[in-house]
Amino acid sequence: MQDDAGGDYRDDGRDETPQERADRQWQELVQEIRVAQTGVQILFGFLLTVVFTTQFRELSQTDKTIYVVTVVLGSLATGALIGPVAFHRIVAGRRLKPEAVIWASRLTFAGLALLLATLTAALFLILRVAVHNSLVPWLVSGVLIWFVLCWFALPVWVRKRHTTSN
Repeated sequence: MQDDAGGDYRDDGRDETPQERADRQWQELVQEIRVAQTGVQILFGFLLTVVFTTQFRELSQTDKTIYVVTVVLGSLATGALIGPVAFHRIVAGRRLKPEAVIWASRLTFAGLALLLATLTAALFLILRVAVHNSLVPWLVSGVLIWFVLCWFALPVWVRKRHTTSN
């Protein structure tokens, strides 16, 4: 099907123009980002304070390297999850909402992937320091698998199972 402007759009049973669809999708995306942003900003804030503790000086060089990688991942995740806000501000009023939704969605997905990496690295560091044994990689792998299942595999499975082809 085509909209009034001659562009293709999916007939999903909603009575909305492409611009209305973009507005709705933007609002949905903003709500999703709020949840992820809060989590990543709290985690990143705590990560930034670790370096100023006395225990940090006692960490092995390997643990300090893991910490640096974790902080960099957290910083990248924060940037990707805040990126849609800057993107929207820069393109606002230019009639680019559909494009903004697409790019903001991509940034959000990248931010979620980076948040997953940050959480995994932080958990790995914390468990290495806390328990000092060979069980740590297995525990972290289990948690990583759980996150991948919850955040990616389940939604993809539901999408494939319940999406009809036109």
